[in-house]
Amino acid sequence: MKSKLFIIIPIFNRFSFTEKCVNSLATQTSTNCKILIIDDGSTDNSSALLASRFKQLIIKRFKGNLYWAESTNQGVYYALSNGADYILTLNNDTIPTDTFVVDLLNETINHPDALFGAHAIDIKTKKSVYIGERINWLTAKYQRCMDFISLDSPNRLVPVTHLPGRGLLIPAKVFHTIGFFDSIHFPQSGADDDFTFRAARAGFDIFCNLDAKLYIYPEESGDAWFRRNKSLKNYYNHLFHLKGGGNLKRFWFLAWRNCPKRYLSSFIICGIARRLFGYLLEWLRESFHANKCHTDSK
Repeated sequence: MKSKLFIIIPIFNRFSFTEKCVNSLATQTSTNCKILIIDDGSTDNSSALLASRFKQLIIKRFKGNLYWAESTNQGVYYALSNGADYILTLNNDTIPTDTFVVDLLNETINHPDALFGAHAIDIKTKKSVYIGERINWLTAKYQRCMDFISLDSPNRLVPVTHLPGRGLLIPAKVFHTIGFFDSIHFPQSGADDDFTFRAARAGFDIFCNLDAKLYIYPEESGDAWFRRNKSLKNYYNHLFHLKGGGNLKRFWFLAWRNCPKRYLSSFIICGIARRLFGYLLEWLRESFHANKCHTDSK
């Protein structure tokens, strides 16, 4: 019996990204899935355009106050009430390869209750940029699996501590066990990390699937823009904006809820220091490099 899969894509504007993403899903070697678009108040006519071009889509429209986590939750509610066995959360600024869905579902044969994430590839450079991370609770450092695991490893499943939601396959059982994404404390960013941390604590295995390849646009995230355009305003946004990668309020709650208590003090001190000074040190390095290049060109 084939598993019933719902693919949930939350959107807010950026129709061109969504169109490319849905087009890529239309070429999947697996067709046993339903695609659910959660439109959180788009003003670029995304829903109407999608409905006219892709008749197979299920589209739910909302008023624009849900953000990523609650938009995804709304999709999960619908999927579970319609008999979903698995749910795939997918960002609209991604392009799955033709076998992406099959590659994810194939692993559920041996690991039916595990969560699986995507092997992310930069769509511009075609270079791998992400195969998962493992968090060091003592130092608050996110260790990239790419730094110590070969992309050619015969073991195609990489055990990780957490996963992003941009291409995340989740068994329905996980939602029944731990609940949904926390849209109160993590409305836009961090809900995926928190969710997978909670799933791991509940005994579910977390893997990045090296065969499940997903093209992404690394520079399209909100915090990437804040880091690319260094200024005092964007330093503030980095630390306090909903999309800021160093959001201190979000970090504090993530730490309090998920960090083992024996590491909590160290994790919070190191984590806050990384967020306060990481952006500034990067800014200084970029400024020094720019000044050096300017001097050398004279």
